[in-house]
Amino acid sequence: MHPLIRRACALLALLTFALPALAASRERLSLDTGWLFHLGEVPAPPVKGHGMSYHNGKANGAWGAASADFDDSGWRRLDLPHDWAVEGPFDRNENASQGYRPRGIGWYRRYLKLDESDRGRHLELQFDAIATHSTVWVNGVVVNHNWSGYNGRSIDITPFVRYGDDPNTIAVRVDANAMEGWWYEGAGIYRHTWLVKRDALHIATDGLHANPVKQDGRWTLPVEVTLESSAKAARSAVIDVTVFDPAGTEVAKGSLRAQVGALDSAVARTSLEVRRPKLWSLNDPQLYRVRAVLREGTNELDRTEVQTGFRTIRFDADKGFFLNDEGLKLYGVCVHQDHAGVGVAVPESIWEFRLRRLKEMGVNAIRFAHNAPAAEVLDMADRMGLLVMDENRNFNPSPDYLQQLTWLVRRDRNHPSVILWSIFNEEPLQSTEAGYEMARRMVAAIRKLDATRPVTGAMHGGLMAGLNASDALDVVGVNYQIGTYDAYHRAYPKRPMTSTEDTSAFMTRGAFVSDRAAQVLASYDEEPSSWGNTHRDAWRAIAQRPFIAGSFIWTGIDYRGEPTPFEWPSASSFFGAMDLAAFPKTAFWIHQAQWTKLKDRPVVKLVPHWNWPGREGQPVHVMVASNAPRVRLLLNGAIVGEQDVDPFEMAHFQVPYAPGRIEAVALQAGKELARDTVETSGAPARLLLMPDRTALAGDGLDAVPVTVSAVDAQGRPVPTSNLRVSFEAQGEGAIIGVGNGDPNSHEADKASERSLFNGLAQVIVQSRRNGRGVLKLRASAQGVQGAETVIALQAASAPPSVPTAEPTTPLLSWRVSPAFAQRPDPNVKLAETDMNSWGWDEPPIRRGPEAELFRLYRTGFSVRADRNDGRGRLAFGAIAGKAEVWVDGVKLGEKATTDAAPFAVLLPKGAARREVTVLVEAQRGQPSGILGRVVVEAAAQ
Repeated sequence: MHPLIRRACALLALLTFALPALAASRERLSLDTGWLFHLGEVPAPPVKGHGMSYHNGKANGAWGAASADFDDSGWRRLDLPHDWAVEGPFDRNENASQGYRPRGIGWYRRYLKLDESDRGRHLELQFDAIATHSTVWVNGVVVNHNWSGYNGRSIDITPFVRYGDDPNTIAVRVDANAMEGWWYEGAGIYRHTWLVKRDALHIATDGLHANPVKQDGRWTLPVEVTLESSAKAARSAVIDVTVFDPAGTEVAKGSLRAQVGALDSAVARTSLEVRRPKLWSLNDPQLYRVRAVLREGTNELDRTEVQTGFRTIRFDADKGFFLNDEGLKLYGVCVHQDHAGVGVAVPESIWEFRLRRLKEMGVNAIRFAHNAPAAEVLDMADRMGLLVMDENRNFNPSPDYLQQLTWLVRRDRNHPSVILWSIFNEEPLQSTEAGYEMARRMVAAIRKLDATRPVTGAMHGGLMAGLNASDALDVVGVNYQIGTYDAYHRAYPKRPMTSTEDTSAFMTRGAFVSDRAAQVLASYDEEPSSWGNTHRDAWRAIAQRPFIAGSFIWTGIDYRGEPTPFEWPSASSFFGAMDLAAFPKTAFWIHQAQWTKLKDRPVVKLVPHWNWPGREGQPVHVMVASNAPRVRLLLNGAIVGEQDVDPFEMAHFQVPYAPGRIEAVALQAGKELARDTVETSGAPARLLLMPDRTALAGDGLDAVPVTVSAVDAQGRPVPTSNLRVSFEAQGEGAIIGVGNGDPNSHEADKASERSLFNGLAQVIVQSRRNGRGVLKLRASAQGVQGAETVIALQAASAPPSVPTAEPTTPLLSWRVSPAFAQRPDPNVKLAETDMNSWGWDEPPIRRGPEAELFRLYRTGFSVRADRNDGRGRLAFGAIAGKAEVWVDGVKLGEKATTDAAPFAVLLPKGAARREVTVLVEAQRGQPSGILGRVVVEAAAQ
């Protein structure tokens, strides 16, 4: 090639390198697939000696699994979300509060490529949550530390990435030994991950705030848009804001102008009027969309949308809570975020199943205790008409922790479902002046971001102390302390109050005789904790006091850890109105009867089961939960008794046991409204599989719980069966977890078998990506007929995602010698303390033209095990000048031409850590050096 042509090509390459990408609209790409995982610590080498210490202090001075060239060839490949704790065994020596599961340290790594067209865009790495503490590196540069397992983080990785053929390396170290809670917290990257690409001037993450306000009978929508810029100069833009009603019709619009300085941010505000909006309510949750489009001239730079709802909320000190100016008692539950089979890595469809179960129970409000829920779960609450107490994890106004609180508010402040911010739960400092000062600062931080919702905190003591945290709250939250309700209201009659936590009663699902030696507690609501009350007594205290806004029972669903009142072998809680698989306990039916209006739906539920062999003629306690005014009980067609239903206590009978059919009939004015029937069953004869839904989206994300049960020869459920059942999934899906709700079970969650517990078990199946056709699930057990269910897979696209790049070993940080007039010894050694006689650079490394013709280029590198078989290649994208390549003092190859050209040498099998030196002889008057990327790659197949 003619030297002028070469020079022109080089100049063109430099110009192309420097040109910014053309503006492109926002891309939010899933990063969930293709991660590599290692359970356990990967010790970094001890930092010793001057050279190593010098490198360790540099921006990209990561060692071990954090470094870009680490050998992860033996690591497990998996997709996120992932909870490694639920995969582990039960261990009596582990923490009871964490469910006796080992947690420890884990590492994740992923490779991705960025196109040259991404150069100049703003690139953001988003983790929705990692349990518990974590550090993130990009290409060996530490980019984020996080001290909570519940908050998301958005990391600007633009300065650290490479474009083109070189993959970028993301490394995440997770410390799950760190605990924030006294419940099962899981371990790992258990929520979604994303790569967001935007123009350098863009709308910030969670930067669109649009929460409707009603004032003087008029509805306005204040809109606030936060812009950020990673551009190199100040830029001006226009923001077009459009509001769409639930039918998708445009109902309001406006424009804002903003100027943002380089590496700066700005906030633009406007207010739009929306006439006669459809209100968001529990029975009719009407949702509006607000869209913000950022333009520079006619060029669209970015856009984002939020959903919002028009509704008013108010807490009154005498009359409780009001939604849209109508009084509404909060029928609430507290829930943690783990589920049978999957731990805290809960698919959205399983969350939707859990919320549906809670609504079926009569729940209208949820306290996500004691932490921020996944964003997708709040979207569901908006759509399903559920109210939310959105709770912060750490009570601390210091900068690291205040950032967690402000992140929560920024992310969630558009949701109509969110009616309360909660800043703490049961803090020892709650009764002190320090607690007041801490709360005051946190409340002030919230009000800067959202002045429309009140702030609460869950106090389990100190309410009547001098200056305490409740003095800083808008709504005083009370945990338990029923005896304090009236006294506090008398002392502070202008302060709204709600129960933030109540009940704490124990039940074992399907058990109706307490056996403390076996760690089983009867499901009759007769086992309160020492600090709580039965479900019935707690609700009575709240329902009879209009000034208490509502109830949040502990808990709606069982959870791993905190196995109160027992410890080993119990590994999960007994508190739930439902068990860990969301199978109802008796508390479910009690609250359904208490919280469902008869005009909406008659409720009648009879407990216990009617399989009591050996107890013939002995009295059995029968409870009937009903919202009807009266119930009648029949045994084998004969009337046993009839009672008025106490709306708190329900109806209770003592019935001499006789096998057969027992029935409860709900009555109003003598007329039958509904009935529930339970029959004595025979021995198990066959299995049943009942999927919650009969179809799955084939996107690789959708999952469905399948109920497993046994029936006798006549098809009657066998509620005492504990058969061990094996499962097999075929077709376009897989089993991702199993469970049965037994708090004392130590059977594996990640398995293809599970025992029934008191007649029930659950298996969760998930679709395959791009799945079509069907998923077949088979169940079998010894001595009974098996079962099969077929679930159709409907074509559905997975979210746009970032392809997984194959790992390479990039050789990045090179020492570059001065130019020599004569050929130097390629193996000349540098003193360990010499950091300056040779320069530092990364490819492309271009030198000259210069008078002296020789230079040495040197770096250390690691060789992956799958490249260290004698067939791997050390490949140079281009070397300009003649060259010799030496590795660990041995010459492996020689480039005889001076033109810039690719070059490669075979890498002999050897040590995992090597040193390469390239001796380059320039052509006089021409530039020279290592012009292209340098990698260790596998031999071509």
